[in-house]
Amino acid sequence: MTFTVRGGRKTIIAEVIQAPPRARTHNALLKAMARAHRWRRMIETGEYASITELAKAERVNQSYACRMLRLTLLTPSVITNILDGRHTNSLMLKKLMKPLPSRRDEQLAALKISNSA
Repeated sequence: MTFTVRGGRKTIIAEVIQAPPRARTHNALLKAMARAHRWRRMIETGEYASITELAKAERVNQSYACRMLRLTLLTPSVITNILDGRHTNSLMLKKLMKPLPSRRDEQLAALKISNSA
């Protein structure tokens, strides 16, 4: 606490302890992953027969739907890092929507993530 005089009156100023900044969550990335897995489940359960039908129902471009569905092909370690917020800031949605190798080690190398992740 600090005592000061303001306008002829004594006032007490409490020191504000600031909490450390929280890790920044990438809402766009999390929402895209959730949407991709929901769309995949809709296709697998037969709610929609194809990506074309899904895209039309969701009112998105078929190309966009295909790129979004690529997120379901990420390795489990990459998905876990994203959900836990332990990924680097360079890991952006734009980068994940591009074609990636299917092998785990090649995918981690392409995303520049260490194998210990």
